[in-house]
Amino acid sequence: MGKTEASELMAAISSMVGKGGLQTGADIRARQVSWVGHAGADALALVRPSSTQQLSEVMRLCFEAQQPVVPLGGNTGLVDGALATGTEIFLSLERMNAIEAIDTAGCTMTVQAGVPLQIVQERAAAAGLLFALDLGGRGSATIGGNISTNAGGNQVIRFGMMREQVLGLEAVLADGTILSSMNRMLKNNAGYDLKQLFIGTEGTLGIVTRAVLRLRPAPRSQCTAFVAADSFAAIATLLRDLESKLGGTLNAFEVMWADFYETILAASNRHTSPVEMGHDFYALIEARGGDQAEDASRFEQVLGEALEQDIIVDAAIAGSHAQREALWAIRDDIDNLMKALAPMIVFDVSLPISDMPAYVDRVRHGLTRRFADAAKCVAFGHVGDGNVHFCISVGSDRHDAQREVMDIVYRELEPVGGSISAEHGIGLEKRPFLHYSRNVAEIALMKTLKNALDPRGLLNPGKVIG
Repeated sequence: MGKTEASELMAAISSMVGKGGLQTGADIRARQVSWVGHAGADALALVRPSSTQQLSEVMRLCFEAQQPVVPLGGNTGLVDGALATGTEIFLSLERMNAIEAIDTAGCTMTVQAGVPLQIVQERAAAAGLLFALDLGGRGSATIGGNISTNAGGNQVIRFGMMREQVLGLEAVLADGTILSSMNRMLKNNAGYDLKQLFIGTEGTLGIVTRAVLRLRPAPRSQCTAFVAADSFAAIATLLRDLESKLGGTLNAFEVMWADFYETILAASNRHTSPVEMGHDFYALIEARGGDQAEDASRFEQVLGEALEQDIIVDAAIAGSHAQREALWAIRDDIDNLMKALAPMIVFDVSLPISDMPAYVDRVRHGLTRRFADAAKCVAFGHVGDGNVHFCISVGSDRHDAQREVMDIVYRELEPVGGSISAEHGIGLEKRPFLHYSRNVAEIALMKTLKNALDPRGLLNPGKVIG
């Protein structure tokens, strides 16, 4: 597109979205488009529609002009899923941030895609309900971004990923067509479930504008503990015992390998070890149910039995909200971890729980073979749902070194049928490694869907499958 054509397109879009709806220059350069700090300085413009109809008209103009667009969410991603070039336009739904309705009888909330996750959680709580998705970036992450990446987080073991929290949605296609599938029912088998085309597809098939979210009754009890174990087999046994003995109330099961735990405690003086140090594994456990006294008694009994059977070797139960917050602060202190391991590469993978210990060992050995003493690797994650995080440093932030590290981490997943992405998607960063988790026929079908819904390749170009 020439300068004159681009200028005419920008003028048409500006007229469509009104004052404050189009930004260029310094306003764009000040923005971050990734949690790890990439800036969008090269984008042609940032468009901020205030309604689905406005976005539809913007996409119609872009389709006619063959103008590529990059949807921009809350910028908490880790895979370069929202990077743009100087010839692409950012689309942000930050002005579409309304909660339109809450149905307390049907346990649903209708929202616009730009509303932050934390606002949804707070509004649900005020109505005596729970929105089950929760993750560390809750204050910035938007519902549209959560949907487009099929976000996971801390409570997947009980409530599932974002996909399970979405009953219906509305999306704008590449040519400006508005697809409204705002279903409010749990059961609807009237033909294809079209919302699935836009959940976890990273804005490459359409841009989510509104959604009907599933809510749950708010739990009335909360029990939290921090435990130590001397083997991964013990951790796996504890997980199954908790699932069977806590009557379906297990809400979180966060596991830390010893290197993660020791690095966090050494990196910050704000933490005090709640259990005895020197063990191989630590787990943060939380259960939420309907009766505090009864649930707390059962919780203590189950952990007591695990101690008696030598499944765990130490345990600390939070006796107050402040103690609970202190336990979670250890697990969530990624900022100090980044400082301790800088320059750090972050990974988010999933695999069968039974394969985890051998897989983590293979990754460590691969890093040591290639980078010797420069390699530092800590492991942790939402192990209860098969998700492991790595934070790795090899003493260099060179692109070639990072690619070697990625290949070591990802290629070990192929033999066990694991996924290179548990929560954050593929974006640009993981695209070269997609073949480790998807076969030729799967990738071909993805490309068929992309070509059908976005024949001109205008939606988030280059992401996921290119």
